[in-house]
Amino acid sequence: MIKAIITDIEGTTSSLSFVKDVLFPYARERMKDFVREYGHEPKVARLLDDVRRLAARDDLSNTQVAELLIQWIDEDRKVTPLKALQGLIWEAGYRGADFTGHVYEDVVRNLRAWKAQGIKLHVFSSGSVYAQKLLFGHTDFGDLTPLFSDHFDTTVGAKQDPTAYTTIATSIGLGPGEILFLSDVKAELDAARQVGMRTVWLVRDGHIDPHAEHRQVASFDDIVV
Repeated sequence: MIKAIITDIEGTTSSLSFVKDVLFPYARERMKDFVREYGHEPKVARLLDDVRRLAARDDLSNTQVAELLIQWIDEDRKVTPLKALQGLIWEAGYRGADFTGHVYEDVVRNLRAWKAQGIKLHVFSSGSVYAQKLLFGHTDFGDLTPLFSDHFDTTVGAKQDPTAYTTIATSIGLGPGEILFLSDVKAELDAARQVGMRTVWLVRDGHIDPHAEHRQVASFDDIVV
């Protein structure tokens, strides 16, 4: 029996184009100005130091760190301090109504139904927990954050690392077999299944393969729990 559902965001609850064509360019364009204006603040300074440690370059100036962060955005690096800084920049965009968080209608309807059934809902995304809450807190359907019991990001491990899913299951307090993981990325689904979670593969665009290693669906309407 499924007692909890963990969902990815990009390509699963939300369109790939929203992240790649709206969020990433927004942060990229503003990264240098953000670092220049807020780099002295303790929270941001710690994240910049984390970037220096990851790059093994303690000598980098804030401007050089900002340039490296832009490079990482272009490379779509799943780096925790980058994701945290992007979230801080996106906050201004959400609060200023420069954009709203994209969530598919079928997602909202089914999340509400599953929560009403007593199923606990969680998010696991490479985006920071803060960025996740911003996205779900500023959608065209209103604030969806009350639907979720918890959020997880790469601080628990990489999304293709099975140990991350073990950590999440322990945190949730359920056996892996009681948890359903939703994603559009096969390697992530492989990692979740390896520890015993049930899986569903979202294929928002393209052909559904009935012989795929994980059950494929086109929308949340096709998920049976």
